[in-house]
Amino acid sequence: MCGIIGYTNNVSNNQSVIENMLQKISHRGPDDQGYYQDSKITLGMRRLSIIDLDSGNQPLFNEDKSLILVFNGEIYNYQVLRAKLISLGHTFTTNSDSEVIIHGYEEYGNDIVNHLRGMFAFAIYNIHTKALFIARDIFGIKPLFYTIVKNELVFASEIKALFEYPGVEKKFNEQCLSSYLAFQYNPLTETFYRGIFQLLPAHYLEFTDNLKLTHYFKFNYNLDDNLKETDALNMLESTLKDSISHHRLADVEMGSFLSGGIDSSYLAANSQVKKTFSVGFEDHRCNELPLARELSQYLDIENYQKVITKDEFWHTIPTILNILDEPVADPSIIPLYHLTKLASQHVKVVLSGEGADELFGGYNIYQTPLTLAPTKIIPFFLRKGLKNILIKTNYEFKGKQYLIRAGQKIEERFIGNAFIFQNHELKKLIKPQWPIYPPQVLTNAYYRDVARKDDITKMQYIDLNFWLRGDILRKADHISMANSLEVRVPYLDKEVWAISSILPTNLRVNKKATKYIFRKMAAKSLPLQNSERKKLGFPVPLNEWIKEEQYYQPIKELFNSKSAQKYFNCDYLNYLLDEHYQGIHNNARKIWTVYIFLTWYNRNFD
Repeated sequence: MCGIIGYTNNVSNNQSVIENMLQKISHRGPDDQGYYQDSKITLGMRRLSIIDLDSGNQPLFNEDKSLILVFNGEIYNYQVLRAKLISLGHTFTTNSDSEVIIHGYEEYGNDIVNHLRGMFAFAIYNIHTKALFIARDIFGIKPLFYTIVKNELVFASEIKALFEYPGVEKKFNEQCLSSYLAFQYNPLTETFYRGIFQLLPAHYLEFTDNLKLTHYFKFNYNLDDNLKETDALNMLESTLKDSISHHRLADVEMGSFLSGGIDSSYLAANSQVKKTFSVGFEDHRCNELPLARELSQYLDIENYQKVITKDEFWHTIPTILNILDEPVADPSIIPLYHLTKLASQHVKVVLSGEGADELFGGYNIYQTPLTLAPTKIIPFFLRKGLKNILIKTNYEFKGKQYLIRAGQKIEERFIGNAFIFQNHELKKLIKPQWPIYPPQVLTNAYYRDVARKDDITKMQYIDLNFWLRGDILRKADHISMANSLEVRVPYLDKEVWAISSILPTNLRVNKKATKYIFRKMAAKSLPLQNSERKKLGFPVPLNEWIKEEQYYQPIKELFNSKSAQKYFNCDYLNYLLDEHYQGIHNNARKIWTVYIFLTWYNRNFD
């Protein structure tokens, strides 16, 4: 695990630029630093040593030194690949997983990406052809950002490093604003900084004189409706245990995150780790620490815990925004920061449960198509007409949101696990001089990919392509690496995906449970209270905190600031805030989304 940087030329003060770019991502790799430079290419890395501690330093070269590699991630099938490549005549000089990439590239060319089982973002430069090849794993576990300056490509693991390259300017990208307010993160390829892009998951980039992007993998569902429950359970169990085994490859001690939820509990119970880590809040409604403690005692493993205070939560916000580079309005980021900080004091690597919900259907919202089924007896045009009336009224009553959802096609109502500001609300919020793009403009192309699938499968597909990369994995990588901690995600494994992609819908989500077959399997190694527990996520008591004067007043001031007046209808902002403060309606997520944006904007552009 590390951070990487690079650019396709050699600037006048090259040494200083390299050092400054690497310093910006030093937290990603405090153990070592390395770089290569010539007149055509500069490549650098910061290393967090996990495998082959003594000889796995980078950049790495092939046998004749015609290829140079910098790599961020872990390759879990490297031992099998290494043996295969040696049999084909390749000579290895280290025992690291990194080296299989460069020799694999020699052997397979661009198709090396389809031979790798792991998480990765890497760059390979060919000294003879002057070609640069950059690739990212299929899920987007490891990040990669790039920009073009005077026809030269500049890239890095984090955006902040790019600003150390001469000519990369920090310019606000207004095109991202409405999408962020809908999704709670930026779902676009272009970042909040104009001209800086993310390399999307499952893509590789080729650059000589021009840039070429290739989408090398898509999540295709081939549902096997004849698959028996017992066969599915056995296949899933063996594949998951194999993935956990592969993810345990390391030359340092490993631990595991542990909440009271099923995903982390299953990993803790089946990974043979000795240490687990948990955080919670003083509010008992948002505190899973007792459950984590109980399970640790049941499994006879250590459990390190931390209670996060209100003040700690709010005081952490500036740190989080600096780490992420872009605003992400998921409140769970802050407890995640304290969790990774706690774990980093004891281990270098942890296992974490990201991806299980997207692959196996774990979010409660995935049951919505089932709960809406009774309304199908009413013609859709009538349901749609009622929906159009209801969204225009401020009158609230029990069942209102149910009726609104009943009048929407899945393609309209679901853009991912979060839908903060609806289209009609964006028009009220954003001032008319700024662009507003309905979020469905982005998701519609993905819905076409799964046009013949059921609504539950469609929802999972959208989350795999938006929510997972934009929220879940962005925060997991940046927040953990800020604390020099490697997070490994055994559920996000290509072999695990292959199994999940054939599971019939009713074995993923049904009226009885979300993540149905996964829960049945987990019950073999967990107490029922863990395997049957409903999805909570990282609960944060924002609803109550925003009503407290010490937090309400600073938010009120920010909502009437110059930056707020520049982009937003402040009367509407104040209406949302006061309505929440008075207990009329829970607008906490809307308030938080705007608050995070304005706080980030003022730190970067005001």
